[in-house]
Amino acid sequence: MHDEIKDYKKAVENIRNHLKQYLLENNLKAMVVGVSGGIDSALTTALASKVAHELNIPLIARSLTIESNKPDEVQRSIMVGKAFATDFRHVDLTEAYRKIQPLIVEDFDKEDKNSYDFKIRMGNIKARLRMIYLYDLAAKNKGLVLSTDNYTELLLGFWTLHGDVGDLGMIQNLWKTEVYQMAKWIAENEATPEQAEALWACINAVPTDGLGITNSDLDQLGANSYAEVDNILKAYLNGDQSLKDNPVIKRHLATRFKRNNPYNFPRGIILKD
Repeated sequence: MHDEIKDYKKAVENIRNHLKQYLLENNLKAMVVGVSGGIDSALTTALASKVAHELNIPLIARSLTIESNKPDEVQRSIMVGKAFATDFRHVDLTEAYRKIQPLIVEDFDKEDKNSYDFKIRMGNIKARLRMIYLYDLAAKNKGLVLSTDNYTELLLGFWTLHGDVGDLGMIQNLWKTEVYQMAKWIAENEATPEQAEALWACINAVPTDGLGITNSDLDQLGANSYAEVDNILKAYLNGDQSLKDNPVIKRHLATRFKRNNPYNFPRGIILKD
């Protein structure tokens, strides 16, 4: 199980050193990140910014909004991009999304546009459309796409397959509560006033996936706070079977397939007598 982070200064240094080593070893010339106005992408961008300057390579951040993004989310994403990236643009993909919908969704005109299932599917399309944009930028600039998912989201399947996960996950093994604590440490100890303002705006914001499915992440997770979510997951993973009917654990178990994707048939199965 994950040990507790006792020294956030050292943890930040370790992440940046490993990122620098990875970029150099793989001869990568740029980093690309999608900034959503949420805390995860804000922390990812803040961690990468110093490394980009040290290696003199671009940190390309894009705020890729699509119709369901709220104005405050967009504003926060712009604040983060301007504060930390060396190359930032806000690009509205709504027109592209609306054009592609009827072309790739079978019987689009017959869909119940207000159903929860439809909103989930369209949210997945939005996430995958954004990733198309980011990966093309990475290829163009001979770089990689930074992943912005955390460990809590991994355990809950709270991401879009082929739509959220990038090439390198600096925070993939941080609990969501640790993401907040690390962002606070950076804001309080090393950020410029502009950077601190952007980070605190994300820290204090209601967490949301920006896909228009629910008002907040916690609505989908069936909990009141991420501290509650993390504590439930930790207790269950440490053997507390009394939590197996908790909504958080039910989601964890139901999304197991996403953590083993693609599922590849073992050769032993294929060659079985």
